[in-house]
Amino acid sequence: MIKLIASDIDGTLIQDSTPDLYPEMVETIRKLKEKGILFCAASGRQYGSIKNVFRDVADEIAYIAENGAHIRYQHKNISVTPMKREYIEGIIEMLRPYYGECEAIISTANGSLVESRNQDFIDLITYGYHNEFRWVEDVLKEKEEIIKIAVYRKKSIRDLGESLFIPSWDKKVKACMAGEEWVDFMDRSVDKGNGLKTLEAYLGIKEEETMAFGDNDNDIGMMLAAGESYAVDTATEAVKNAAGHICPGWREKGVYQVINSQFFS
Repeated sequence: MIKLIASDIDGTLIQDSTPDLYPEMVETIRKLKEKGILFCAASGRQYGSIKNVFRDVADEIAYIAENGAHIRYQHKNISVTPMKREYIEGIIEMLRPYYGECEAIISTANGSLVESRNQDFIDLITYGYHNEFRWVEDVLKEKEEIIKIAVYRKKSIRDLGESLFIPSWDKKVKACMAGEEWVDFMDRSVDKGNGLKTLEAYLGIKEEETMAFGDNDNDIGMMLAAGESYAVDTATEAVKNAAGHICPGWREKGVYQVINSQFFS
C-alpha cells in the first residue's frame, strides 16, 4: 500500500517557473490525505516558492526543497544540509564573469540571496517562482549558511552547464541540470533520492510504500528511492531509464491521471 507520494514540480506537475497548481490536483491532495496518503512536493525550488504553489494545501503536505538540501514537514525543519565554504567561494568566482548572460540565486534555509540587478531575472524569481529573497552586494560577505547555488540562463543553459559549469565541480559538489534553464550546485550528499529516504525514515514509511514522479536529472535519485516511480513522457532518457513507468506530462496532467486511476477509480 502506498503511503507517500513525492512529485517534482517544474516540468513534471506544472509548467516550468509557473506559480499555480491546478484545482484538480489540489483536491486530489486533500483526498489522498483522507486516505492516509501523504503528498510531498520535491523540487529544486526553495521552500517559500514551493509553499506558494501549494498554498491551498500548504499545511497538509511535506517538502523536499532545494533538491533535498532542505526538508520540512509540519512547520519543522527535518534536515538542512549546508555547502562547504571553500566550494561556495569557488563556484561564485566561476559564475561572476558570466553575470549578464547568466544569473545566480544563492539559497539559505531562510530564503535566498541575489546579487543580480537584472530586472527580468528579478521579475522571474518574484512573480514566476515567488521566491523569498533579498538583494545583497556580495553574497560572500553574508554570514548565513548557504545550502544551494542555482545559475539561470534564459531559454537554455544546457550547453554551458554541461560543457563547463557541471564538469568544473561535479567531483566536489552535486552539480546537475535542474530544468533546461537552470544548473544547481549543492553538497555532494544532497539528492532528492536521499531527501526522500530521510523523509521515509522520519515518517516510518518503507521504500515500497512510496511513489515518485519526475522529469529531469535531479529526479533520478528519487526514481530509485521509491518503490513505484514514474517519469513523464517529456523526461530525459536517463530519468526514463531510472523510472519504473512512463506517464503523460504536465500538459495532460499526467501525475493527476496516474494518482486518480490508482487510488480513486
